[in-house]
Amino acid sequence: MTVALATQNYKDDFCLPNKGCYLLNHSVGRPLKSAQQAFSDGFFSPWQTQSSEPWQQWLQSIETFQSALGQLFNHAPENFCPQANLSSALSKLVMSHPRLTKPSAKLLMSEQDFPSMGFALRHALPECEICFIPKELDITCLDVWEKHLSQDIDLVFISQVYSNSGQQPPVKSIVERSKQQGIFTLIDVAQSAGVISLDLTETAADFMIGSSVKWLCSGPGAAYLWVHPKHIDDCKPKDVGWFSHENPFEFNIHDFRYHQGALRFWGGTPSVAPFILAAHSINYANQIPTGLARRHNLRLLTLLHKAFGAQIVSPKEANKCSGTAILQFGDAQDVVLNALKAAHIGVDARSLGIRVSPHIYNDEDDIVHMIDVINKAC
Repeated sequence: MTVALATQNYKDDFCLPNKGCYLLNHSVGRPLKSAQQAFSDGFFSPWQTQSSEPWQQWLQSIETFQSALGQLFNHAPENFCPQANLSSALSKLVMSHPRLTKPSAKLLMSEQDFPSMGFALRHALPECEICFIPKELDITCLDVWEKHLSQDIDLVFISQVYSNSGQQPPVKSIVERSKQQGIFTLIDVAQSAGVISLDLTETAADFMIGSSVKWLCSGPGAAYLWVHPKHIDDCKPKDVGWFSHENPFEFNIHDFRYHQGALRFWGGTPSVAPFILAAHSINYANQIPTGLARRHNLRLLTLLHKAFGAQIVSPKEANKCSGTAILQFGDAQDVVLNALKAAHIGVDARSLGIRVSPHIYNDEDDIVHMIDVINKAC
C-alpha cells in the first residue's frame, strides 16, 4: 500500500477549512471531528449529569493522558506529568535538581532555541552560566555539538527540531556523547511530537518537555514533562501543591511527602480540561502506524523541494529536516505571501522565510495547489 493510499482516510477525520488548505501544523494542528464529543463526554458529562463530584472521572482522564504519552514515547506513564506550558515545565525541572541549582552550574543550548526556553532558564537559574551554540552554525551536524560539549557542562538543552530553521539535530548521538561526559540531557519535543518519533527507552535522555498543540492536534494547555526514573528521587520541586503529595487526600498540613513518580511536579488543584482533549487526540495519533505520518510528511515536502529547490533554505535530507520546509523568495516574498493568503493557503513567515508544514490530513493536491499559486505569483 502506498503512503498516499494509506493516508487518504485520515483527511476525513479532521476539521479542515472549507476553502484552500491548512499547512500551519508547526503552529497549531487541526482538531479531530470527534474531539468535541470526546471533550463533552470526559469533561461536561460527569460534571452535568452525576450526583457526585466529577473529580474521580476527571482524574481518570489524567491517567489516560499519561498512558497516551507513555505509548507515544515508549516509556512508563508514571514518569510523565501534566504541565500548563513548556516554560513552566522547564522552570520546575531545572529548579528541582541540586546539580542544576548550584551557583557554578553551566548549561548549553542553541541560539536557535525558542526564546521562551532561554527566558525560563535565565530566571529559574539566575546564577548559572548559559552557553549558546551560535545560530549561524549547522546544528544538524554532530561535530558542531561535540565542539561545544565539555565535562564542565551540567545540562545540554536539545530541541528535537528547530521551528524557525526547519532543522533536525542528531538527538540520539548528542545524548550518547553527553552521557559519555556525564552531562545531563533535556529534550524539547514541542515542535516534533506527532510527526518525528522519539523512543525514550532507546534514546534515554535525562529529561524531556513537550506540548500537544502542534502535530498532536490537541489544542493549547496540555504540556508535559518527563523525568528518567533514575532522577526522580533527586528531584525536589519547589512549586508544589496538594497534588504533588504522595497522598493528596491525606489532608495533614504538617506532613508533606513528594509523590513517588513524576506527579511530584504537578502542583496545586489541576486544570483537567486541556488534558481530556489531548488524551483523545494523542490516542488517535497512537493508532496511526508507526512512522506513517513522517513518511507522508517527507513525501509532501519532497514535492516542494523539487518545485522550489533554490528557494528552499531548510535542510532537504530526511535525517536533517524537520516537518517544515522554509521557502525564501527574496524580493518576491511579500507577493508570494499575499497570493497564498488570497488563495486561503495557511502558512506563516519568520526571519528565514515562509514556513510550510504538511501533516497526515494534507495531501498531494494541497501541495500541488500551493505550488501553482506561487508559480503564478512569481
